[in-house]
Amino acid sequence: MPSEKVLEIKKQQVADLKDRFDKACAGVIVDYKGISVADDTKLRKELREAGVKYTVTKNTLIHLAIDGTDLAGLDGVLEGTTAIATSDDDYVAAARILGKFADANKNFSLKGGFIDNEVIDLAKLQSLAKLPSREVLLATVCNAFQAPIAAFARAIQAVVDKSGEEVPAAAEAPAEEKAEETAAPAEDAAPAAEAPAEEAAAPAEEAAPAEEAAPAEEAPAEEAPAAEETPAE
Repeated sequence: MPSEKVLEIKKQQVADLKDRFDKACAGVIVDYKGISVADDTKLRKELREAGVKYTVTKNTLIHLAIDGTDLAGLDGVLEGTTAIATSDDDYVAAARILGKFADANKNFSLKGGFIDNEVIDLAKLQSLAKLPSREVLLATVCNAFQAPIAAFARAIQAVVDKSGEEVPAAAEAPAEEKAEETAAPAEDAAPAAEAPAEEAAAPAEEAAPAEEAAPAEEAPAEEAPAAEETPAE
C-alpha cells in the first residue's frame, strides 16, 4: 500500500495535470514506444522551441486528471506508452510537429487530442497536423489582404501613366478662376449698396437754412409802429 507521502505526490501531479489541461488551448496524446534517445531529444527540442510542453505521463494520472471533465473522452486512448504535448497559445504546433514525426517513425503514433477542452477524433487530429505553422498562416492571410490593395494600386498607376498627372491639375484651374470671378462682383457690390444711404443723409444737413429764415419774417413787424408815430407829432 502506497505511503502517505507517495499519495500526496500523486495528488499534486494530478492537480498539476488538471491545471495544465485547463490552460492549454490544444493538446495531443501520443504513443512513443520504439523511439530512440537521440530522436526523443531532437523531438523535445523542436517542441520546446515551438512553445509546446511535452512530458511522458502515466495513464493512471491522466485518467484521474480528466475524470469528470470535458476531456473524459480521452480515457479510451490511455493505454500503452503515453506522452502528452500541450500548448497554451498555438492550436497547430503540437499536432504538426508530432504528426510529422509520426510519419517518419512507424513505432510513434498519435492517439488522441483536444482543442479548447473539446476532445477531437484521430481524423481531425491528423488534419490539424497537416496545417502549416502559425507564421506561414499569418503570412498567407497578410498576402490575401494585400493582393486586392496591390491590384487597386496598379490600376490607379495605369490610369495615371495613360492620362498623365497634369490633367487633373488643368481641370481644377478653370474651377478656381471661375470661383474668383464670381466672388469679385460680390465684394464690389457692397459699396454700391451703401452709397445711396450716404447721399440720402446729405439733404438732411442742407435743411438747416430753413430755421435761419424765421427771424427775417419777424423784422418787418417791429419797424411798422415806428412809421406810424411820426405823423402824430
